[in-house]
Amino acid sequence: MRTSAIPTEDITGLVLAGGRGSRMGGVDKGLQNHLGMPLALHCLLRLQLQVGSAMVNANRNLGAYESMGVPVWPDLQADFAGPLAGMLVGLEHCETPWLVTVPCDTPNFPLDLVERLATAAQAEDADIAMAATREPAQETDVNAAAQGQPVVQVQPVFCLLKASLLESVQAFLDSGQRKIDRWTAQHRCATVVFDDSAAFFNANTVEELRQLG
Repeated sequence: MRTSAIPTEDITGLVLAGGRGSRMGGVDKGLQNHLGMPLALHCLLRLQLQVGSAMVNANRNLGAYESMGVPVWPDLQADFAGPLAGMLVGLEHCETPWLVTVPCDTPNFPLDLVERLATAAQAEDADIAMAATREPAQETDVNAAAQGQPVVQVQPVFCLLKASLLESVQAFLDSGQRKIDRWTAQHRCATVVFDDSAAFFNANTVEELRQLG
């Protein structure tokens, strides 16, 4: 099946579930219950509809994640080094030309996420394609706020990237850096703006978990 200029079977999906869950009291966020299933399983099932194969990045409770039926890989770095560390281990085990990542705390991301990212990456000859949403302007966004206009907010963990970027991610992390936007700025990036910002609502806290539809 082809959903874009990049064949679906050329894209591996990765659910990022390796964080500390610090804003949720240090729990393993991907295993928190949402509508009778772990958050990460919701994300995995939604992602599997859009990719050729899938896997999970997790650093705790590996058996629980393995029960979801896909390979599970912990970070190569210690101390919960962030989403780039998850991307790195995904790239280490990716057997396709492309890897796409989604976080475990956003179970309602768009069903055409991968298709649209892949189309943009191909059209713009980009190494990376990231989702973005339109959000209300903050008071610090003086120009946008004055005009009453929303601002485009990039969602870099919803990221389609070439598997050939493995060495780039490794070098960036080896240099002691962790911020994903600083890494993506080194490469040709495409940004895809999604109108449904609610689809990207993520549960960082217990209260936000309750708010998920």
